[in-house]
Amino acid sequence: MEFFADYALIIMVVILVVTTITGVPLGIAMIVSSIFYLVIAGRDVGLAAENVLNGVFGNFVALAVPLFIFAGNIMNAGKVSDRLLSFALALVGRVPGGLAQVNILTSLIFSGMSGSAISDVAGVGKVITGMMTQDGRYPRGFAGAITATSSVVGPIFPPSIPMVFYALISSTSVGALFLGGVLPALMVCTTLGVAVFIMAKLRGFPVEATVPLLMLPLVFLRAFPALLMPVILLGGIYSGVFTPTEAAAVSAFYAILLASFAYRVLGLRDFWEVVKSTMRTTAVVTIVLCGAFIFNYIITVERVPQDVFALFQSMDLTVIKFLLLLNLLYLVLGCFLDVSTIMLVVTPLFLPAAAALGIDLVHLGIVLVFNMMIGLITPPYGILLFIIKALTGIPVAEMIREIWIFLALLISLLLVLTFSPDLVLWLPRYAGMM
Repeated sequence: MEFFADYALIIMVVILVVTTITGVPLGIAMIVSSIFYLVIAGRDVGLAAENVLNGVFGNFVALAVPLFIFAGNIMNAGKVSDRLLSFALALVGRVPGGLAQVNILTSLIFSGMSGSAISDVAGVGKVITGMMTQDGRYPRGFAGAITATSSVVGPIFPPSIPMVFYALISSTSVGALFLGGVLPALMVCTTLGVAVFIMAKLRGFPVEATVPLLMLPLVFLRAFPALLMPVILLGGIYSGVFTPTEAAAVSAFYAILLASFAYRVLGLRDFWEVVKSTMRTTAVVTIVLCGAFIFNYIITVERVPQDVFALFQSMDLTVIKFLLLLNLLYLVLGCFLDVSTIMLVVTPLFLPAAAALGIDLVHLGIVLVFNMMIGLITPPYGILLFIIKALTGIPVAEMIREIWIFLALLISLLLVLTFSPDLVLWLPRYAGMM
């Protein structure tokens, strides 16, 4: 056993890789491989339970994750997206590429409620994609590509589940991270809107009928209760009325009131389905969190972050070179791994090096979240592309042919944000969060 103890970390990684390849869910694979490490290294196996209790159940911030998931599910089940679509259509439907512009704007609005790109695609994305492809108004591949691309703004604009994960592992302020994502999200939507405008002119995409002026107040009033959610969330957080975790509870409660009483579209059976869906999703996320906290404890004990830092020191990397290398690594990882895995397992390895180089961790968090969102639409394994295929039947190959221009724009924005930290940090600083 003493012989194996010297190679406990290597054995753990091998077990993790083998179990994952054979189809074992990642969270369980991390827990199993970590327990093997503790046994082989002669450490107390009870440390696994201790790290789970302290990391997940003893962390107030972690409670925000299931609450935001629940709020997003309520919004989807309550068909709030229909009213948001009507509102967006009235605002930008008359612009060239009208429905594509509506797609972008609705993703921005919906992102202020769900904090998840997948929720965006599954809810409002499915509806708007069907509208775009009806009667051949837009090519199927283009409709799917812009839906996938616009949905990445979900976890960048507050609230954001990946940012909550990042706050857990980096000890940064959730409020500062949320505010830091506002301007990047607006930049994404503006850039995509301009690109769609130009493409609409070049490719002859249709313009939607103008909504009569007399109808605008009615459309606005129907969407107004839903539009209030991000205002209540952000206003409450930054006025100090409640913490980000309490804001998640408020959003869930407000979503119930909205769907059940304001719009009266959520019955008891629908509510029970939402609860079951939230429990399933939360269970998966919690297992990954449990595995990640045990795994990260072992990584810390083995001083892996310090070894990574020493490696970067030996390479004599400047801040710019470090950020470029990190962006490249995350772009590649994002093509193959899910966001929670990268954030919870990979990111802690690089935080000490980033801090030592003087990189602001709030700025780094926004850059990494943005980077991982790009991974969700990057071929060949962009998960959002496959979700859209499952929901709409649009072939992935058709979406891939249209996605490249949007990928190029997002990567360009990523580089701008990477080397212009003030674009991320000025709003948190102005609000006194930093």
